[in-house]
Amino acid sequence: MAIEVLMPRLGWTMEEGTLVEWLKHDGDPVQPGDILFTIESDKALNEVESFESGIFRIPPDSDVVGKLLPVGTLLAYIVQPGETPPFESVPAAATVAGSSPVVVPAKPDPIPLSSAPASNGTTLLPTISPRARRVAQELGVEWAALKGSGRTGRIIERDVRAAAESAAAPAVQISPVARRAAEGLGVDVATLAAQMPGQRITREHVERAAAQTTPPGAAPMSSGETRTPIPRVRQIIAERMAASAHTSAPVTLTTEVDATELVKLRQGLKAASQSDPRPVPSYNDLLAKLVAEALREHPQLNARLEGADIVTSAAVHMGFAVDTERGLLVPVVRDVHSKSLRQIAAEAARLVEQTREGTIRADDLSGGTFTITNLGMYDIDAFTPIINLPQCAILGVGRIVAKQIVVDVEAERLAIRHMLFLSLTFDHRLVDGAPAARFLQQVKRFVEQPYLWLVN
Repeated sequence: MAIEVLMPRLGWTMEEGTLVEWLKHDGDPVQPGDILFTIESDKALNEVESFESGIFRIPPDSDVVGKLLPVGTLLAYIVQPGETPPFESVPAAATVAGSSPVVVPAKPDPIPLSSAPASNGTTLLPTISPRARRVAQELGVEWAALKGSGRTGRIIERDVRAAAESAAAPAVQISPVARRAAEGLGVDVATLAAQMPGQRITREHVERAAAQTTPPGAAPMSSGETRTPIPRVRQIIAERMAASAHTSAPVTLTTEVDATELVKLRQGLKAASQSDPRPVPSYNDLLAKLVAEALREHPQLNARLEGADIVTSAAVHMGFAVDTERGLLVPVVRDVHSKSLRQIAAEAARLVEQTREGTIRADDLSGGTFTITNLGMYDIDAFTPIINLPQCAILGVGRIVAKQIVVDVEAERLAIRHMLFLSLTFDHRLVDGAPAARFLQQVKRFVEQPYLWLVN
């Protein structure tokens, strides 16, 4: 019996997703664990694996790649060897009252590629599936000379694509997101790859190339401007940022912190990790740990609004804002309050890498109770972060700068210290200014004397 392959629900909040690309093609054998295709849901790019074995069959009229589809949409089938998929089923014999049954002749077996000459002395062409024929036309492949790998020698899509790849130049190194951006902006990937030999093409490369020309389908504007559709991920980010600004009551508090001891601590960790293959805790990891300790003493900031209720979480699930070629994403490290620095560093490094590669799971982008966003690497001192709803607060981290400051007023003594700005944006609907200020003050104390929270 043919098994339906449907658009999966990847996360509780997912209602629709975009099929990015097929990783198995029509006629490919599959085993449990094989990756069938990739799906973009909200902000995550997910690989969907098979739980069954058989032959993967895609309907010939399927046109779902790049389309936004509801959960449960039929995408393909998995059939057993020799089994006919539903889209190729022969109608059953029909009967009409008062007449004999209408017999539908059996479909003849396809002629293999090494077919014998016809009775008139000409050689019969091999058979080819409708989907493979369409792909051959798109790729400019002369399919009549191919050897089919389907049943009885039939040419299938896999054969056509293999022929196209063997005849083409070396494979272009390009991310799936960049490839889709190139298709949408009308950028020729082969030309761009020739200009960047040996480099992996990213979305930024595609957008820069598109800015030099007017892409097909884009409305020309004055002074060389172009109008292009907003990407799906950008739409989601826009919706959530607008919802945060319009539904919350954001207030931002900023304080300058002496991070000299924190800098010394991380330098010591780096020196001790020269022979340790594990990731060295970053400043974000250190801040995550100390913020988690502060949240345990100020749980009002580790809360969210659900209807008429304020829900306070006992666990601290820390989100880290990560800049990717697809947009701003926030992976979540669970239970930061109960993990060691090394555990936090290892998990954060894994999640950040998966986020930037587009392989992170949807569940790893949800469930956070507090978020840290760091713009220090861009030489930003202070800024106003936007709350990641439904969370209560977000901490913005600026750069660490060596400054000459007064350390003893009476003795008029100056010193060079490493200074850091922290900006806390909180939802005034859930917490008042004084409790939020006390929380930020506690974070400041922990940064200035990090050993206090290390022994907790």
